[in-house]
Amino acid sequence: MMNLHQISLSKKERMKRVNKNVYREEIGHIRQIKRSGHSCMLTISCRTVLEGTKLGDSIAVNGACLTVTRMDQDSFDADVTPETLRRTSFSICRPGSPVNLERALRLCDRLGGHIMLGHVDGQGKILSFRKLDNSIEVAITLDKALMRYIVEKGSVAIDGISLTVAERTDTGFTISLIPHTGEKTILMDKKPGDPVNIECDYIGKYIEQLMKDKPGEGLTLGMLQSLGHGGSYGL
Repeated sequence: MMNLHQISLSKKERMKRVNKNVYREEIGHIRQIKRSGHSCMLTISCRTVLEGTKLGDSIAVNGACLTVTRMDQDSFDADVTPETLRRTSFSICRPGSPVNLERALRLCDRLGGHIMLGHVDGQGKILSFRKLDNSIEVAITLDKALMRYIVEKGSVAIDGISLTVAERTDTGFTISLIPHTGEKTILMDKKPGDPVNIECDYIGKYIEQLMKDKPGEGLTLGMLQSLGHGGSYGL
């Protein structure tokens, strides 16, 4: 297995480069975890995402939309419900764990990726990293119930990072990570076997639900297949 240090910058060097890039959100760190039954409260150290943030605002933490319940100049608190703990990788986080942070999109901002709601569907697992010229191919396994929403050349959110699906199989998919994305996120800090939060593109889920509500009316899977759609595109 290829050592990740052979295919990525050291964490220290990556952070130096990130800190020089003023047009970014932030990599924060979990300062404290207060557990209570099947829920918890996170205290997260950060600075950039607190600019302009008010109590009650939302911040995406590794792709999960959390509400700011307390904040000061360098940290904020957020409650994590049992449902969020069940669907995300927060249950294995520890004090010091790095996390991707992003504030809510403003309507006046450019949309450089795809629209993410911050509603994590479940967890995938990193299978492998492979260097391909100037990119890193990351293979991820995912439950079959969620693979139906993964479409080749479509979008998927991994720990809150908007990425394009390069290839898909029945049990997983691959994405290609460019150096810039690797430097600005925590994905390259992970190793094979680590879980990642997955949010599938919500448009497919709405279409599926509408088709289930009125079977036989309008557009159907059978009609799409008869027109040559489906197959490798996951329909």
